[in-house]
Amino acid sequence: MRLLLPALLALLALPATAQPATVAVQFDRQTINPVLAEGLADRATGRAVTADSPVRIASISKLVTTLGVLRLVDQGKLSLDRDVSDYLGWRLRNPAFPDQRITLRLLLSHQSSLRDGGERYIIPLDVALRERLAEPAMWDGAHGPRAGWFAYSNINFPVAASVIERVTGERFDVAMSRLVLKPLKLDACFNWGAGCSAGAFRRAAILYRASGEVARDDLKGQPPLCPVVPAQDGSCDLARYQPGQNGALFGPQGGLRISMRDLARIGQMLAKGGKGFLSERSYREMTRVQWQAGPGKGGVGEYGENNGFFCAYGLGLQRIGSGGPGCNDDLFGDGKARMGHSGEAYGLRSGLWWDPVSGRGLAFFTSAVPDDTPTGRSAFTAREEAVVERSRR
Repeated sequence: MRLLLPALLALLALPATAQPATVAVQFDRQTINPVLAEGLADRATGRAVTADSPVRIASISKLVTTLGVLRLVDQGKLSLDRDVSDYLGWRLRNPAFPDQRITLRLLLSHQSSLRDGGERYIIPLDVALRERLAEPAMWDGAHGPRAGWFAYSNINFPVAASVIERVTGERFDVAMSRLVLKPLKLDACFNWGAGCSAGAFRRAAILYRASGEVARDDLKGQPPLCPVVPAQDGSCDLARYQPGQNGALFGPQGGLRISMRDLARIGQMLAKGGKGFLSERSYREMTRVQWQAGPGKGGVGEYGENNGFFCAYGLGLQRIGSGGPGCNDDLFGDGKARMGHSGEAYGLRSGLWWDPVSGRGLAFFTSAVPDDTPTGRSAFTAREEAVVERSRR
């Protein structure tokens, strides 16, 4: 309780404009149970947030994008270990390591040697992925693509999305709706593209920064006029888009809009070993550790230097709480290993985590988190730890 008290006091001290919305849903292999729903999805109208409010879930999107890749692997349309150049139709290489191929396995486990170059993974409609990846800032010139060197990078997932588009002939949002979201009966979509119902736009949770300003998704019940980053001249003609040209458009790294109830359904499927959705082999490859922290093994992430936050990573999937020298990733504080993914963007912190032994898990988000919010007893923020603790009551 002493560890939780500072986070609760910090919440009470926030100005009214900065009060967060928080939702948490517990699940196991049989049941889904909303346990927290506090705050407003829309401050202008006073609409309350619920377990059915879709929100931009940030980097948990990477886990869901990985499910799309693995569904295509199970269909025999993709291989985790083939040179992705074969799918893209052009040669993808780190210019400092031209003889080392890049595979989906390396992309999905952040071992590809790609870098974000600031926020250069955000690519306008009229710019090709190939053009952006020709920039030297997008590559690690000192470490080539190989198993063992980890560096968290968003741009890996637009490359994987371009591969999905090339082999399906569909836009990423359309392919993901067909491959993942609809089969799991989810009212969800990437960047408000294919898959979301009219009701989802009306239920959307607006993301507010800690200052109170709107950060994302003030939809007023309607789909956005342009769901992607417009062309450099401001136009947004998606009818002219050629699948495979720019997999960044629909946010495979962070743009999924999904409610916590539906996110829990994804966690529940994974807690069941992917049965009925993924093959045993694909589930095993996704959840086994592809990279383990250690001296000389990298570890630069979206939260800055590793500092014990990233200690083990699978395919689009983080493992936390398993201990090890220098690891500080025990969000739940009970020493149990969990799998899932974290999310952070636009004032939101989120998580989808499950215990593979018991099958119990938690899907949550909390908004209006300051950029400089302190960490708690772990490398996660005190706000996230408070949500986890309160969800246990």
